[in-house]
Amino acid sequence: MTAIGIMGGTFDPIHFGHLRAAEEVLQGFGLKRVVFVPSGRPPHKSPSEVSSAEHRYMMAELATADNPNFEVSRIEIDREGPSYTIDTLREFRSVLGTDTKMYFITGLDAILDIHTWNDYEHLFDLAEFIAISRPGYSVESLGTLEEVIGPECFSRIHHFPVTLLAIASRDIRQMVSQGKSIRYLVPESVRLYVEKGGLYIEGDKKKFWLPGCID
Repeated sequence: MTAIGIMGGTFDPIHFGHLRAAEEVLQGFGLKRVVFVPSGRPPHKSPSEVSSAEHRYMMAELATADNPNFEVSRIEIDREGPSYTIDTLREFRSVLGTDTKMYFITGLDAILDIHTWNDYEHLFDLAEFIAISRPGYSVESLGTLEEVIGPECFSRIHHFPVTLLAIASRDIRQMVSQGKSIRYLVPESVRLYVEKGGLYIEGDKKKFWLPGCID
């Protein structure tokens, strides 16, 4: 049976921590490919907290362009309303059919809150989940989650330790706003995109540029 990974996230911006984790999961689980799914309207964040979906999509495209096993999907960006994982998995299942095994890839910190996700009980009917390591979170904390969601659902969650790169998108955004270099934290194509678009810069220095615009 073919298996694919679906990696959801805000990706604001996508960075080497995301990419390295996806590469290790791809190899570790023998996946055919990993599909990055930038969230359209993250239900846990206000619109003012995230960059435009088009910017985040373009940065993901740039970051994954050189890896034939990586793809980027617009499925949540093009769908109206909040970006719920249950809706995304249902759409993927309707397209892929039952012959493809789906793994949803996310951080251990997010998995610990999975019982708060919309319609979470039915998530496990559609996919298995890969909880990748995150700095500051211990695998022991998963024990409490099993008590909350029950052993059957818990059995479909796989903890997978990856090379820990202590990179966070929020730190990258803060560095840019402070005029600090983000070189070697993100792919060079993403760094140049952030610079060209004036992303994460507030006030009078901010540029107003969108993909497809001509300078």
